[in-house]
Amino acid sequence: MTLKERLAGGRVLLSDGAWGTELAKKGFSAGDGCPELLNVENPEILLEVAQSYVDAGSDIILANTFGGSPFKLAKYGVDDRVEELNEAAVRISKRAAGDTAFVLGSIGPTGEFLAPLGTVTEEEMTAAFARQVKAFAAGGADGILVETMTDLGEITCALRAAKDNTNLPVICSMTFDKGLKGFATMMGVKPADAARELTAAGADAVGSNCGNGIDNIIDIAAIMRPETDLPLWFKPNAGMPQLINGATVYGETPSAMAEKASVLITTGANIIGGCCGTTPEHIRLMRKVIDNL
Repeated sequence: MTLKERLAGGRVLLSDGAWGTELAKKGFSAGDGCPELLNVENPEILLEVAQSYVDAGSDIILANTFGGSPFKLAKYGVDDRVEELNEAAVRISKRAAGDTAFVLGSIGPTGEFLAPLGTVTEEEMTAAFARQVKAFAAGGADGILVETMTDLGEITCALRAAKDNTNLPVICSMTFDKGLKGFATMMGVKPADAARELTAAGADAVGSNCGNGIDNIIDIAAIMRPETDLPLWFKPNAGMPQLINGATVYGETPSAMAEKASVLITTGANIIGGCCGTTPEHIRLMRKVIDNL
């Protein structure tokens, strides 16, 4: 059964948890260089993270490609290796997934702004994402996740690149902040507008990740659910980050987060998992919640 068929089947699916904070526990931090180079220089550390989530019960795991766009890789001088690094990442996660889980290639923000706010055209942005998605397909990905996005223009470019160059289902996930006027991305996109516009643009699922703990994500789910018939995807952080003794700490325990997972599902989520600070233990307890529903 394909991922698209599973999404259409109505069953709640479980994604994985955080990768960055798990890699940090294994000795790799954001200041250590390009994370995507691990795909060829230290694949075993990535296999360990991927395998931990498969073992915890994930139906879906990601590949280490969040910063794998040409724009991001150019900052490390390796933008000529886009295809190699993205394909290698997918193959690593596929090794862990076996016949148990689906693998998504992850596309994160480029850090660039589309014209006229920035200098990158829609054609250039779409072409850059096309290099990633072709590599995902070559590596055997089951789907594509465009995540942590704040600009509708950028996320639509990624969606278009995926649809024009692969037959893979595409999940589009944005990050919202809570302000005095409710939730909106840094670029002013509100959850209801995101749900409607990404549905119209051809996404296979929409949702939100990062930037919020599960309480706020439940509120976002309640806003998005009436605006689309598509499956909804949500990956909250393990609470909001706190700086304790010089270290970033996410304080929501696995049991506390799992207790609220059923509320997120009844609010309308079809795929749940965790973002920053979540661990295989968070995912293992979410698996129990889903199985008991």
